[in-house]
Amino acid sequence: MSVSSVTKSFKVPFWAQILAGLVLGVLLGWLARSQDLAWLVTTLDKIGGIFIGLLKLAVAPLVFFAILVSITNLRKVNNAARLASRTLLWFMITSLIAVAIGLVIGLVTDPGSGTGLSPADGSKPEHTGSWIDFLTGIVPKDVITPFTELNVLQIVFMAAVAGIAALQLGDRAKPILTLSESVLELLQKALWWVILLAPLGTVGLIGRAIATYGWDLLGQYATFTIDIYVGCAIVLFGVYPALLATVARLSPLQFFKGAWPAIQLAFVSRSSVGTMPLTQKVTERLGVPKEYASFAVPFGATTKMDGCAAIYPAIAAIFVAQIFGIQLGFGDYLLIAFVSVVGSAATAGLTGATVMLTLTLSTLGLPMEGVGLLLAIDPILDMMRTATNVAGQALVPVIVSAREGLLDREAYDHAHSSPLDEVPSRAPEQVPVPA
Repeated sequence: MSVSSVTKSFKVPFWAQILAGLVLGVLLGWLARSQDLAWLVTTLDKIGGIFIGLLKLAVAPLVFFAILVSITNLRKVNNAARLASRTLLWFMITSLIAVAIGLVIGLVTDPGSGTGLSPADGSKPEHTGSWIDFLTGIVPKDVITPFTELNVLQIVFMAAVAGIAALQLGDRAKPILTLSESVLELLQKALWWVILLAPLGTVGLIGRAIATYGWDLLGQYATFTIDIYVGCAIVLFGVYPALLATVARLSPLQFFKGAWPAIQLAFVSRSSVGTMPLTQKVTERLGVPKEYASFAVPFGATTKMDGCAAIYPAIAAIFVAQIFGIQLGFGDYLLIAFVSVVGSAATAGLTGATVMLTLTLSTLGLPMEGVGLLLAIDPILDMMRTATNVAGQALVPVIVSAREGLLDREAYDHAHSSPLDEVPSRAPEQVPVPA
């Protein structure tokens, strides 16, 4: 046996590296808090901050070129309009299921009762979202500001316009498309190096969260925190497997086996966009054609948010209403569902779901001060929310591919969780779609 084969056989799986980072982060965070070690808190903060900073560094250009290339890649897929519409339909279906689960959990558990919190504990956020802001904010005033201010929604808009224009130009746009594909590959390669640092980033992010918040903060928000985690867990480990087994006729275990690295990274990084290259890689490894995955995954990373845009705002709206003594009616719950399905693009795949929450509260006429009640606990919630988001972003392409007869079932049945750097690349090809 060669040295390289021995080294390969002893390679630590990525999921095990992440798990080790989680455990070490918790231990260091507990040590820093219990012993009041300011230097350790600072070190953990710097490690986690650098990791997130590196992820965010590539977000703006990555989103632009990923959306542009994904739209133009549809030219390689027969009956692309059908695939796009099916993808959007399943995004909406799963979002409706998720928001319904969130509403039921919120109504059953009364997360705002017995917290000891009052309206005086809240404060208005610096940035709020309304439907007017959402609609007018899609179109940028110039081409530079969206990139410098990281306005992902405006970047998506410009990329979509550029992609559609490129399709209309046909062969004349080939030089631009070739350049865009090369830039996208370059960005994904660079971001892949960042992703390999995820175990180290996990130590810093989890350690800082434990050192900063400890377990005391969970006392007042215990019911609310449990609600979010339980709601996400029901969707992640209940709804998604049920859809795979009944709608796609696929093994849920195989899905999680293949998608788990992306779900883990999402939990740690709290960024759907930052996880996007890994999400696309595991989706392709699950047998989804590369040409379709390169459209569905970037599209989902900026619009498909079952955790941040469905479960969380549903429970949070009930929580805020109870703190402020406001009674919600059936019509309000329908509005929450509507906002979750239509306004999910406002979350834009970045850490945190404040914009989506403010959009929901403003639609319901609830006090914006309610957002301030939830900011302290948000990092702890965002980990589970983002993991659910990313799982859904991989799930829908798998379901659509299976239903349309495009899924490579042999690849799906042999999907594995590691190593991540051995996903074979496939040459572009025409992907037939049954009528």
